[in-house]
Order: sequence, then structure tokens, then C-alpha cells
Amino acid sequence: MPTVGIFGGSFNPIHFGHLLLADELCEALRLDRVLFVPAAVPPHKPAAELASAEHPRFAVSDIELRRQGPSYTVDTLVALKDEGALHLLIGSDTFLDLLSWREPRRVGRLARLVVVPRTGGDFDPEAPAAQKVLHELGLPPFGDVAGPVLYHAASLPISGSDLRRRAREGRSLAYRMPESVAAYIREHRLYHAS
Repeated sequence: MPTVGIFGGSFNPIHFGHLLLADELCEALRLDRVLFVPAAVPPHKPAAELASAEHPRFAVSDIELRRQGPSYTVDTLVALKDEGALHLLIGSDTFLDLLSWREPRRVGRLARLVVVPRTGGDFDPEAPAAQKVLHELGLPPFGDVAGPVLYHAASLPISGSDLRRRAREGRSLAYRMPESVAAYIREHRLYHAS
């Protein structure tokens, strides 16, 4: 059965920070594929497709864009369960917020959680908040072979808000995202005031 990383987010816009993280996790966890799942923001799906096209193990799913109404991770994981052994790639802040999600225990059963602490952040997997999430989800501790994976990844100092501002101001997006994505943003005048 193939192992598939599920990397969801707004990707607003997708940039080299997202791609570096996905590549690093793909290699470290020996994933057969990383599936980018853009949140329901239709203009950003083509940019994600452009960004992922050059990597042989990256793909983009429009499952959340096609879904009517609110989009919940649990529904996405159920829809993708036949893709293989799912690994849900999330940041440590998101991990600590999991109990507020729809059917969090089911999310933890449908996919192995891969938690990436923010560079320079203070995430402690032994802290009471993290332990509460593990307990409520019925998951073994970090480090257990069946438990969630804690992975400290490299990160780039690139932020979506900075890129949106740069695009709005007509500034350079070079070296921050694939040129194909920057060209798409310029051509469609994404992030410019209407």
C-alpha cells in the first residue's frame, strides 16, 4: 500500500517554504506521494498545480474545491482513504487545536499525524496541552512506533502575507516561489485591489 502525505492549507500563495517542507517530509518519511489539498480558494489550485508539477511525487487534489458547504479534514481523509496509508502533515499549532475540529478522534484513526513544530517555536510534546490532545484522540505518545511523528523540518523565512503584499505592490516574487507561480499571479493579477 502506498504511503501518502496529505498537505492541506490555503497555499495563499504556494511558495518554496511549502515545497521544501513537503520534499523534506517526503524523503524523511519515505512517502510515495505528497498530495497538496488546497482549501476552497479556487484561484489558488492552478498555482499549486504549477508549483508541484516539477516534483515526481507531488500532486494536487481539488477535493475540497469540489465539495459543497464547509470542508472538514475528516471528510477529506474519508474521501482519500483508498489512496493509501495516509499521513496528515500539520504544524504544531494546528496539532494543539485538533480537539476543536470535527471528529478529531476519527481524524487520528484515518491518518497518522505528522507534526512539524514552527522554527523557533516552543512546542513541547511532553507539555500538558500536547498530552491532552494525544489522550483525547486515543493516540500513543510521540516516539512510539504507532504514535504521531514529530519532525523538526528546515524552514525558509517566507510568509504568505509578505508575498501577497509584494504582489499587490508589484514587487519581485523571485527566489520565493517557482517562476511559473509568480507568472500566474502576475497574469491573473492575484492579490491586487479590485
